[in-house]
Amino acid sequence: MSHTRHEPAHPRLQRSELAVPGSAPAMFPKALDSDADVVFLDLEDAVAPADKEQARRNVVASLLEHDWRGAGKTICVRVNGIDTHYFYRDMVDVIEQAGHRLDTVLIPKVGVAADVYLTDALLTQIEAAKRIPHRIGIDVLIETALGMANVESIARSSPRLEAMHFGVADYAASCRARTVNIGGLNPDYPGDQWHAGLSRMLVACRAYGLRPIDGPFGDFKDTDGYRLAARRGAALGIEGKWAIHPSQIALANEVFSPPPAELERARRILAALDEAAAQGKGAAQLDGKMIDAASARMADNVVRTAAAIEAKSKELAATR
Repeated sequence: MSHTRHEPAHPRLQRSELAVPGSAPAMFPKALDSDADVVFLDLEDAVAPADKEQARRNVVASLLEHDWRGAGKTICVRVNGIDTHYFYRDMVDVIEQAGHRLDTVLIPKVGVAADVYLTDALLTQIEAAKRIPHRIGIDVLIETALGMANVESIARSSPRLEAMHFGVADYAASCRARTVNIGGLNPDYPGDQWHAGLSRMLVACRAYGLRPIDGPFGDFKDTDGYRLAARRGAALGIEGKWAIHPSQIALANEVFSPPPAELERARRILAALDEAAAQGKGAAQLDGKMIDAASARMADNVVRTAAAIEAKSKELAATR
């Protein structure tokens, strides 16, 4: 292990992330009662320009009215991009009035590290002025060619940074990919055309202690396509995926939760290596396969994820 090590960001379950338009307050109670790990109230793409100001007021009211954390949710607001005149008002109005009820801010279309620096500076000033008792985290969307080209510098841009999300639709547009679908495979491409970008973002996240999250899958009626996309991400090390429709929440939670057989094997690996260590051995055999310290690190990832899911379930059960 290198002597240089970046500590993991604030730990959060982020298997499923439900997107809710800020202009549709009727959806807020349903999102509150959902099984999503994270809910982000959207002020950006899901809101028409004429509705931006009202959506902002809706989001502030929802943060103050609903106990999102008590319902087991990480609550986030996606603000408008810093290249718009909506951004500063999103930050000032939402954070000043309801920042004490907010966990993270999601910045869209981040292209350079300075985009995060600006957001961090605003959060720092507002938190101090309003005496917000906790540090609000930052998530970023990598959804442009510029953002992907600078993904490593963005990943180390702020101690507030917690996660990177892959915004497949805008990324496709930025790369001029020949598709009009939000996510999913193009039959003209021999494989998964999003693999390279998603993998590059993931490596930057893991190098600097961030959570990698996959973005939207537009055809919410195509459950098989969604599940396959999520499984490809999970195989890489992605921790969760967006749900643009409530029906996608259960799919994401399923795919990004360790299967029982995988969890059982992980526990057996750790037990076998503990037994080998007690005998002065650094490696062991399990089911005819060699296992060693690297096996323990892989298994520990599985066990830790399962423990976090179990802890959340118990916490929610105790409040109901």
